[in-house]
Amino acid sequence: MSDKTQIPYKIYLAEEEMPAAWYNVRADMKKKPAPLLNPGTLKPCTAEELEHVFCKELVAQELNDKDPYIEIPEEIRNFYKMYRPSPLVRAYCLEKQLDTPAHIYYKFEGNNTSGSHKLNSAIAQAYYAKKQGLKGITTETGAGQWGTALSMACSYFGLDCIVYMVKCSYEQKPFRREVIRTYGAKAIPSPSMETNIGRKMNEEFPGTTGSLGCAISEAVEHATTHEGYRYVLGSVLNQVLLHQSVIGLETQTALKKYGIKADMIIGCAGGGSNLGGLISPFVGEMLRNEAKYQIIAVEPASCPSLTRGVYTYDFCDTGKVCPIQKMYTLGSSFMPSPNHAGGLRYHGMSCIVSELYNQGLIQARAVEQTEVFKAAEQFARIEGILPAPESSHAIKVAIDEALKCKQTGESKNIVFGLTGTGYFDMKAYEAFNDGKMSDYIPTDADIKKSTDAIPKFNVNF
Repeated sequence: MSDKTQIPYKIYLAEEEMPAAWYNVRADMKKKPAPLLNPGTLKPCTAEELEHVFCKELVAQELNDKDPYIEIPEEIRNFYKMYRPSPLVRAYCLEKQLDTPAHIYYKFEGNNTSGSHKLNSAIAQAYYAKKQGLKGITTETGAGQWGTALSMACSYFGLDCIVYMVKCSYEQKPFRREVIRTYGAKAIPSPSMETNIGRKMNEEFPGTTGSLGCAISEAVEHATTHEGYRYVLGSVLNQVLLHQSVIGLETQTALKKYGIKADMIIGCAGGGSNLGGLISPFVGEMLRNEAKYQIIAVEPASCPSLTRGVYTYDFCDTGKVCPIQKMYTLGSSFMPSPNHAGGLRYHGMSCIVSELYNQGLIQARAVEQTEVFKAAEQFARIEGILPAPESSHAIKVAIDEALKCKQTGESKNIVFGLTGTGYFDMKAYEAFNDGKMSDYIPTDADIKKSTDAIPKFNVNF
């Protein structure tokens, strides 16, 4: 790391609102997230082992829990300038409709071609792949935002891009799929018949609509069996939350600029990328005893890893080819229902978010799909932005909290992450408007079946 990474952030910002360094919350955590383990040895993964799957510089970022600030390369910063800093908007119209004394703010990450926050990490990961001299990279995508963002980033750097897209999203979102192809990437429905793991999943679960865990397995298998390729992930990993910290850093700067102290910070939670990126700088303040916030992670009731999962070591993928991670998990064999919040259909949670939740620094709530879409349409009609289904989980809880303020008379500052737009999610909106959308909540027996299947790892290091 360069000496610049130790320069205080207030100096690092200079005259720009867009940060020149990513913030690494692990550096301020006294109790660090548990390390990734090699499933064969059950020992912490070494850099050499991880470099067989991931880009070398990304591995260094993944394992770095000491440097609080890591410099953003100039080429990435120049790319960011196309759409960053992203706006922090006060939802005046929504406040008025709710008749609440609360002030509601949202950080809008949908103002780029990919339509979501995912581009923040996609361009960074593509940059390091190009710098390493690779031919291409592979990945998975749930709702399609990550696949779209990575295909755009790979096109920018002239890299080959292979995207395994969860089958239900591949079928529900043909236009998202076509954007991926327009940027030159190959989109493959997962589970596919192109990998050993895909063929196995199709045999074991005939007619399955897929899962993120399965798509991850296929992408990793492809990368490790093709020369000149590496695998990249759009959520969960430390490196991804690091890149996404630009969201929280900009939010923090904008609030300070206008003298606003956030009381509550809300984000949707699937694997943890946008939530971790939004909250990391604020959690850092809490860890340094500089401030206190109420932070709420919002997940779908159909895939409730934080609120109903177990905190243990588990495989990050269905095919069990990736390192194992300590996290809140429903079990790698858990097959979520084909709900429309495709980006939140992951069985586990970032180890950083999991550890913060376990320490009681953040809270979690699970919400049902139809209530989420009611909030989404209310927001769209009042604020003029059609939100992604994933983002709408945060909107739902932000509205709930604003209405509580109406009852109590409290004037809280509520900040939530609007992670992207929903213009490629119109099939979901159609199902809601036609009254065909239903809620699915797994039973205790469903969850017990998958959590009981988690191997009992004898971890000793």
